[in-house]
Amino acid sequence: MPVIAMNQEMGSKGKDVAALLAQQLGLTLVRHEVVDHVAEKMRAKKSLIRRIMEGKAGIIEGMATDKKSLAIYTAEEVFELALKGNVVIRGWGATYLLRAVPHIPCIRVCAPLEVRMKWLMAQLETDDEELVREELRRSDAAHIANMQQRFGVTWGDPLIYDMVLNTERLSVETCVEEIKLLLQRPEFQETPQSRAKLQNLALEARVRSALKSDPDTDDINITIEADNGHVKLLGIVLHDSERVAAEKTARAVAGVAAVDNQLKVMSRSRLFTSEKYD
Repeated sequence: MPVIAMNQEMGSKGKDVAALLAQQLGLTLVRHEVVDHVAEKMRAKKSLIRRIMEGKAGIIEGMATDKKSLAIYTAEEVFELALKGNVVIRGWGATYLLRAVPHIPCIRVCAPLEVRMKWLMAQLETDDEELVREELRRSDAAHIANMQQRFGVTWGDPLIYDMVLNTERLSVETCVEEIKLLLQRPEFQETPQSRAKLQNLALEARVRSALKSDPDTDDINITIEADNGHVKLLGIVLHDSERVAAEKTARAVAGVAAVDNQLKVMSRSRLFTSEKYD
């Protein structure tokens, strides 16, 4: 069940690479479907989620949007899509979220700015160079900010990808053939271990999403570790009620067989200090 994580610079023909790859391999191409899940979870408009992710939201909109919830619900959806398999996931931080899973290749498609400008101007049938240049800069800045804020990594760093394809030098067809060759390599064959890794990461994301959706646990910041249905909760909470609520919520998540609640309640002295400055 192939899973391919991709991202691309705007105007680099990455969309074309993803579409042709999905067509030739018979895979589902996912891009905007993630919006539906995230918008429903956050009770927000799909258009707002798209503007936030594309860097088009206004200052007030950006400040009013819960970025932590956005990241948690996005991660949950990306892992669920990867679990289903037979999919190309384009964008949404998939190249970072799924890079820990050995059998999932993480691909980046790029091209020099001037080349992208030329292609995008032709696509849009415009000769307004400054307008297109500004649009590309805005898109690049949004992607850079999203990856830095959510994951603490540099968007264009080649070390976080398995393959970087420059469409100035490679045609769309050649890019697709290169990715197909990569998929055949032993390193990217699904194994019981790599499948288990994906299942564990997906379960952790599912539990984290459930905690965020529960008003009794939505503010806690804890570590979640999953291993074959066994979930361990680690960290510190303010009150014993939160510790109990977190375990109850985690136990109710689909796929959880057992919960090892190792959460600690903050000491009275530190609790007093935190409440004093509320």
